[in-house]
Amino acid sequence: MQFPWRRAAKPPPQPGMASLLRKSPEEIEALLAGDPVEAARWVNAAAREGVAAAQVRLGRMLLEGTGIRKDTAGAWRWFMVAARDGDADAMNMVGRCHENGWGVKVDVAQAAAWYRRAADRGDAWGQYNLGHLLLDGNGVAQDRDAAFHWYCQAAQQGHARAMNLVAVCHEQGWGTPKDPEAALAYYKASAEGGYFRGEYNYATLLLNAGRFSEAKRWLVKSAAHGTPEIQTRVTEILARLSFN
Repeated sequence: MQFPWRRAAKPPPQPGMASLLRKSPEEIEALLAGDPVEAARWVNAAAREGVAAAQVRLGRMLLEGTGIRKDTAGAWRWFMVAARDGDADAMNMVGRCHENGWGVKVDVAQAAAWYRRAADRGDAWGQYNLGHLLLDGNGVAQDRDAAFHWYCQAAQQGHARAMNLVAVCHEQGWGTPKDPEAALAYYKASAEGGYFRGEYNYATLLLNAGRFSEAKRWLVKSAAHGTPEIQTRVTEILARLSFN
């Protein structure tokens, strides 16, 4: 028996920029938060029209394989497109690609150079990532004074992870004189910003000060979304507290 020939289903037409611009901000937000495959089609269309935010978003989708086939080399290329047009977020992501070997060979010196470009343009993640390399002397000459400076710059923008590192610097005397009060204040700010390491570190200082009920609350919070290592530490601390 012969079956009638049927045409293969055509792929859905690529959305155009004009149709994207006709959508309200609420409609765009709902679209991007909905079906990942549909969101990827629209982000791809906007990226190809030169929208830097879409190029960075598409790069992240390609990195993670969200709604689109994972392609780390493609992600790096889109980050580079936006970075060359001056987008600071993209510059930071190019740095991350070089640091982690996402779509390009590992080159920490190149990562530092791109983080610095992003940091100089006020990008908080670029400032934070550059601070890490400077603190450890990874890909650049070690400079704890400069690391502290960049952590502070990111912290001033509300970057909770950077606040935790500013606190560590104050506590350890890295790039700044030791200042326990400043360390406590920055750990608290980091904890209130929802960063699990800030929550844990703030809790340990509260424990040392004998403020057990407050410390327990922050320990529980840090364990709720922390790493397995943090969860184990918290479990051990809470077990000890239960016997006191």
